[in-house]
Amino acid sequence: MTSIHEEFREQVRRLAEEAIKPHAAVVDDEARFPVASIDAYKALELNGLPFPEALGGGSGDLLSQVIAIEEIARVCASSALVLFIPWAALTPLVWFGSDALKRKIVPSVAAGQCGASFCLTEPGGGSDLPGLKTRAERVSDGWLLNGQKRFISNVGWSDWYAVLARISEKQFGVFMVHRDDPGFSIGRHERKMGMRGSPTADILLEDCLIPDDRVVGDPGKGYEYMMQTLTYTRPLVSAQALGLAQGALDEAVRYTSERTQFKSKVSRFQMVRGMVADMAIAVEAARSILYRAVDIAGANDDRARCFASMAKTFCTDTAMSVTTDAIQLHGGYGYMKDYPVERMMRDAKVTQIWEGTNQIQRLLVAKYVYQD
Repeated sequence: MTSIHEEFREQVRRLAEEAIKPHAAVVDDEARFPVASIDAYKALELNGLPFPEALGGGSGDLLSQVIAIEEIARVCASSALVLFIPWAALTPLVWFGSDALKRKIVPSVAAGQCGASFCLTEPGGGSDLPGLKTRAERVSDGWLLNGQKRFISNVGWSDWYAVLARISEKQFGVFMVHRDDPGFSIGRHERKMGMRGSPTADILLEDCLIPDDRVVGDPGKGYEYMMQTLTYTRPLVSAQALGLAQGALDEAVRYTSERTQFKSKVSRFQMVRGMVADMAIAVEAARSILYRAVDIAGANDDRARCFASMAKTFCTDTAMSVTTDAIQLHGGYGYMKDYPVERMMRDAKVTQIWEGTNQIQRLLVAKYVYQD
């Protein structure tokens, strides 16, 4: 990590504390889209951080992106999610799409004028991508899409949806669908346990006609594109989980340092100190494995997919355990919405599920270890 990265961290942390944290509880409580956060990101040009400068972005490296998500998730995981979902959605386009299609879509997203969504999961499952049912049929004037995508984040705010669809028995394509396309509609919004600031719903594609110029790259290589994209996006999910863990640790340290029981600060109790020490060790270990995964990804190392899965598993498991312990250290108050650790634990749970469940991640790690 360079001094530039450290300076960037401080800038994002100040932004998070001053412009995002004050709204975090209301965003969660009212399931309100974090408009104030989107506006705040513009001050540091975070909306376009990973995109090329030629497309209105900041050309930020993966470590910068991870730092930004980590620092924002410390105070509001929903705001972090709203930020990085468009990054993930447009990654196949930026890496493999035509210049014309990039110029059509990326600048407005990079400017924070609209969002973009990643559309993989279907009603039949999420981790089993080869089994997806959504189909794209070649017709005279483009592609006709039919299917249903489930648990799509940022629905409503997003203008663009990167949809993986089957074009034959073994081939898939990535299609950029616009919310105004005929045959596109949005299903019922989900009532979620956590991440309540990011709207989630199904998207429905019913004879949705997509012109040829909205196909990303080679229409037969969509599955390959998405696999490469997931190796990039898993560190972002890991960073969000790490931020949640760090935020919960911060809150636990603050509370136990102020709370008095039996005429002594709770932070002086030996069992409390042991719990906090274990939490701190887990957070630092998670940060180390995540940054290692980022280094390997940046070097185009063939271990990148394995380390991305390691980081995703360890960081998200750490987020769940640390936020749970933070509630325990708050006692009865930790169960109340007046304290942010309650929200953090609810937000942490889904990180173990999405972007490939942690059970799937362990299988990917084992496959690498056994070289089979």
